[in-house]
Amino acid sequence: MPDSTARETNGVEASLDVRRTPGTPATQETPGTPGTPGASAREGLESAVRASATAPSSEVGRLAATVQRLREEALAAQEDADGRALIELAKGILVGRLGCGPGEASRQLAKLAEQANTTALALAVDIINQAARDHVSEIAQEFLKAADGEPDADAEAAPAVRLRAVESRMLAASDSEAVAAALLDNALGALGANGVAIWSVGPDSSLALAGQAGFTAEDADRWRYVPPEVATCARLAVTNRDLTVVDCLADSGIPTIGRRHHPNGGRVMVPAGTGGRIIGVLEMSWPGSVPPPSLPLRRQLEALAELCAHTLEDQAPDPALRTPPVPHLAGVAELTDLAQQLDDPVLVLTPSLDPAGQLADFRIHHANARFADPAGRPNSMVIGAPFLEAYPMAAEDHGLFSMLERVYATGEPFQAPHTALTAIVDEVPLTTVADVRISRHGSALLLIWKFEDETARLATLLQHAQRLGRVGGFEESSTTGEISWNGQLFALFGMPATASPVPLQELTSHVHPHDANSVGRFLRTLLHKLRESSVDFRLNRADGIVRHIRMVAEPVLDNHGRLIAVRGACQDISSQHWTEVALAATRDQLADSEAESADRTKLALQLQQAIMPPAPAPLEVPGIRIAVRYRPAESHSLVGGDWYDSVVLPDNKILISVGDVAGHGIQAATGMVILRNALRGLAVTGAGPAQLLTWLNRVAHHLTSHLTATAVCGIYDPDTRSLRWARAGHLPPVLVRGTQARSFSMTSGLLLGALPDVEFEEEEVQLESEDILLMYTDGLVERRDVSVTDSLAQLLAVASRPAESLERHLDNLLTYSASDTDDDTCLIGIQVR
Repeated sequence: MPDSTARETNGVEASLDVRRTPGTPATQETPGTPGTPGASAREGLESAVRASATAPSSEVGRLAATVQRLREEALAAQEDADGRALIELAKGILVGRLGCGPGEASRQLAKLAEQANTTALALAVDIINQAARDHVSEIAQEFLKAADGEPDADAEAAPAVRLRAVESRMLAASDSEAVAAALLDNALGALGANGVAIWSVGPDSSLALAGQAGFTAEDADRWRYVPPEVATCARLAVTNRDLTVVDCLADSGIPTIGRRHHPNGGRVMVPAGTGGRIIGVLEMSWPGSVPPPSLPLRRQLEALAELCAHTLEDQAPDPALRTPPVPHLAGVAELTDLAQQLDDPVLVLTPSLDPAGQLADFRIHHANARFADPAGRPNSMVIGAPFLEAYPMAAEDHGLFSMLERVYATGEPFQAPHTALTAIVDEVPLTTVADVRISRHGSALLLIWKFEDETARLATLLQHAQRLGRVGGFEESSTTGEISWNGQLFALFGMPATASPVPLQELTSHVHPHDANSVGRFLRTLLHKLRESSVDFRLNRADGIVRHIRMVAEPVLDNHGRLIAVRGACQDISSQHWTEVALAATRDQLADSEAESADRTKLALQLQQAIMPPAPAPLEVPGIRIAVRYRPAESHSLVGGDWYDSVVLPDNKILISVGDVAGHGIQAATGMVILRNALRGLAVTGAGPAQLLTWLNRVAHHLTSHLTATAVCGIYDPDTRSLRWARAGHLPPVLVRGTQARSFSMTSGLLLGALPDVEFEEEEVQLESEDILLMYTDGLVERRDVSVTDSLAQLLAVASRPAESLERHLDNLLTYSASDTDDDTCLIGIQVR
């Protein structure tokens, strides 16, 4: 070699920053593979492995170290080979741009790398990306933006460099197996993946294993072909038409290649396609959980899938897998002939691709003679038009166009009943509904638009109506004796469809004996009087089941009025019959219950009125005047337990009390009687109000069945005009003095019957002449929408109004009370003289 050439070669090698093993020439040829870098390293590795098998134990450590060193040298040599190809490509780009020779381009590359503080390989990839403007270059720009323009610290491990290295090895690969190995070694291995499978998608949506790396030969042989519609991980990507992740194979239960070796591993599947069609799937395996699918990682995997798609397209033996180079596709003529022979309306669609090679629309290549446009346009106006131009409403979400895209992408046939096809005519949408079937043939689609025949639709509707209504029809000829039953009537009679129908004359032998006379009258009216008739009867079926049937029939007469046939219908009314029986029984039970309830209410009302008349005469007692008003509930069913009492005790003191037993009806009325009489009996002991309520609480808790009540009790001394009082969960009394009314304080006191032992607080009030004391139950003030405090304020306002007498005062309180709960009310007034 001349000295100048040697110097130039050394300069180029220096500019390429090629890594070498000490003592190894820059290029060392191996027999059969001239000029292959790293061949001597591989030979040395093989020799070392053979030697280690026979080496003495003392030399094992030295040989192991040698094997490891040679392995690293072999990997480095492979990386150098991949990088050299990219550097040479970048030098060619510089030659074209600068118009210089290879040597000058090499020197410029080395100088630029030194100025950029990066490696020649990273700079070469950057130059290629700027020139290519493809998917890989877009990813490189994204990573550069994510790093705020700062170069990667490990430039040769950057994603863009890995992708270009993979692309370089894939271009040099002889088959898909080599492509898979390149993917695993140069890109996916760095991400933690341990296996790669490249699947090709057939025209029938079947899957074929085109290449793999990281899986066993046994697995590859078992998974070489996957029939259509078999659920696998790769099938998920075809169905979803997007990157799909399976975090754990064991949890998902989805079969796939290599699952038995790593059952808890994860998978990532990316569809590989060109021109809008999916022609393959890139499936990647991880031994454990899949790394989070960040946007940069997703873009890398999509770029790798795109490289696989181009490889599959170049190596695919099936022309149907290739993107059509021209709109007039091969095989469309045969498909058109097939469509013309079909009895259903058919459209043949061919894909329309945009400048980027992506699916943009379909063109209506052919419409057979049976196709009728929903807008009424002739087929000549539809054929040749873009599908979305002819039917723009098909582009709506989950519309017909999305179905076409799916079938075109996956190759899986699709069928959808009751699909709408809408055309716009003079801004008016015209819609036709039919059953749609779509299939892909090569690169064209066959759209079968099956309109439902009106007669068939009505017949189907009638069948469903008969089934839901449990109605069967029949017709019996009087001249020929021929009998026609529909399938539902056979089911009603419990007979197989192959059995002989029952003639009308033999109908009585199939009914309950008690209904034979009714059926006989029905037949006489129908066959002899020739009039329409109906009958309800119990049918004894052969299977032992008794059904209640309603039969309606009419005679069919000829022009001379002679009977020629009978036609009619039978309906199973068993459910209706038993419902009526249950309803009648319920009515009887309800009538009995209502009568019993009325008796109980009447008894409770009589008991209550006997003890407390609504307007008793005023009670004249020395020193006071007592008047009472009782307003029963508007509904007699709400007879309550309100009670009042006033009695002169042996010591000339006066007991005044008001109470309210919880609940309504006879139980509340009897409870009211018990407490009222018990309080009277206890009061003769001379005990104070608090003690009386304590004893009355024990009566309510121990001597009654779960009785609770409220009460207020007062003892008035006429000599001193003092009132001692206590309350048990009841509203306190109201004192009216002149034009002022006020409520007594809320002393402590739990309602009666709640606890066995309760202490009650007692207060004493000094009354004056003409004072009016009011005791009442909650029915006077209780409202659903107003608080008790507001109701009491309104009561005090009404009580403050002057009145002519005590009775008129109480009447005013009842008239203007704010109550709206329809509860009974008891009001007692005491006027001091």
